[in-house]
Amino acid sequence: MAATHDPLLSASPWVKRFAPQIPRGSLVLDLACGAGRHAIYLAQQGFSVLAVDQDVSALEKSKTARVETRALDLEGNIWPIPEAGFGAIVVTNYLHRPYLDRLPEMLGKGGLLIYETFAQGNAQFGKPSNPNFLLNSGELLALASRHALKVLAYEDIYTDEPKPAMVQRLCALKEA
Repeated sequence: MAATHDPLLSASPWVKRFAPQIPRGSLVLDLACGAGRHAIYLAQQGFSVLAVDQDVSALEKSKTARVETRALDLEGNIWPIPEAGFGAIVVTNYLHRPYLDRLPEMLGKGGLLIYETFAQGNAQFGKPSNPNFLLNSGELLALASRHALKVLAYEDIYTDEPKPAMVQRLCALKEA
């Protein structure tokens, strides 16, 4: 029997924990959305979502209402997302430092940055192991500090779910 894809089960617990704090009626950016597990989850929670990635074909097949998909080069010479005023920006398992400081600038007042990705020390557990794709100790806290975001929660920890990894997580608020 084939397993069914249930975004409620596959969405990150970190994203699920903070989704209720996203301002109602706001647009959410799912950056580097992959197959769209968070875009689908957030749409099911009633949010309109802009889901962007280099390849959005997997998400487009699901034809989820409330989700707009865009195939964009997120690592090119020009930042491809002109919008601002997002109620939340969700990023998981992705890091491209040249544009990291753009994210807080794109949040609207009262918006949340919900970020979760691999951190230094992850190489011992497998990929990613390239330091370019691993957050340095306190890097997300420094990002929040540079942009005067209020840190609601932060972790820099070892986790064994869904697989052994070192991860850094942040939920920060752009105050009104």
